[in-house]
Amino acid sequence: MVNDGAILPISLEAARPFSLRTVLDAALARRGLSSGGVGAFCAPGPGTADDFLEPLELLLRSLEEDARLTTLGRWITHRFLDRLLDVRLQIAELVRRDPALRDERITEPIIVVGAPRTGTTALHALLAADPRHRVPLGWELLRPVPSPIPGEEDGRVALADLELRLPQTVAGDLASIHAYSGRMHKECLSAMSFSFRSEEFVSRYATARYIDWLGSCDMTPAYEMHRLVLQILQRRQPTDRWVLKSPVHLHNLDVLLATYPDARLIVTHRDPLAILGSVTSLIATLRSAHSDAVSVPEIGRHHAELYLSDLDGLRRRVDAGSPAGIGMAHVAFAELRTDPIGVVERIHGELDLPFPDEVRSAMVRADADRAAESHGVHDWSFESLGLDRSEQRRLFAPYCERFAVPEEVR
Repeated sequence: MVNDGAILPISLEAARPFSLRTVLDAALARRGLSSGGVGAFCAPGPGTADDFLEPLELLLRSLEEDARLTTLGRWITHRFLDRLLDVRLQIAELVRRDPALRDERITEPIIVVGAPRTGTTALHALLAADPRHRVPLGWELLRPVPSPIPGEEDGRVALADLELRLPQTVAGDLASIHAYSGRMHKECLSAMSFSFRSEEFVSRYATARYIDWLGSCDMTPAYEMHRLVLQILQRRQPTDRWVLKSPVHLHNLDVLLATYPDARLIVTHRDPLAILGSVTSLIATLRSAHSDAVSVPEIGRHHAELYLSDLDGLRRRVDAGSPAGIGMAHVAFAELRTDPIGVVERIHGELDLPFPDEVRSAMVRADADRAAESHGVHDWSFESLGLDRSEQRRLFAPYCERFAVPEEVR
């Protein structure tokens, strides 16, 4: 709840236009840069070029004209964009000062690439319990500069925690669907957002023109930025293996594998109709923190098209065979819920990874801790999507048959 004394400043800040010149000039001013222009946001090498301008300008226009933001939603969004541009300036400056950080190697990352609401978060948490692995935390992906020093308390944790918890405060049901905090494990799209080619914006806003553009653009700059953020995070903290996850990788497997050619992929599977019902509920709740005009059927239609393309594309890719050197394991949602440790052990075998007793014990403890935590019950309804159940069953049938995915929505 915003107190009365905060209403006026929030209203004034919310009134700022979403325009390219306005947000760039403000970012430069906050960093005390009176000159440099667009070049200050860029650095030599891939991932920091001026190819962020086209998506940013399109996003800003769509926020202004399409998103129907509330005053509070505009204020939250300005703070979000300000942070992204501030950090982009920091990243560019750091690369100019320390170009050798681009030589940091990201070796054989394990990447969970299943669709949303298929158990990716639970699986990610189990894999994070392995002391040989490193999983990015919320504060690290939101504010990676300067490179973290192991064991040092960092004031960026509180800043990230405040930002991540704010939508949960505004949209009260969000915490029961998906909790966020500065010290929790975070998925990859937060690093990709510094390129302004990210589904993080799609999740928060009904920005139709930006959404259409994102669906057909080249995502290489987003993955170059993602890799650069990981290189920054491990610069002063040597990291043997990253464990990463995001459903967005399912849309971009070719670019993902071009960026991390030795990756080990884990694909989670669930009834597509359950995916559609659950993820639409999540996105509608997240958008409600920014706008009072949220259309569940509109979100449902978008996800039906998106995940039909993704899951059918995955089926064709698997049938064609994985590229040489790429390991891929598959996990059923129901199996992960009933036997999580057995699933992780099987994954290690399929990906030719050792699974010593001490790692098993750590994962058993992590699973018990997670089971003891409760964020409430997530209620969702497939009927609220306005989709024809029989038609969706027909469309997703080849995927379900190929991966033996049982029906969950009847």
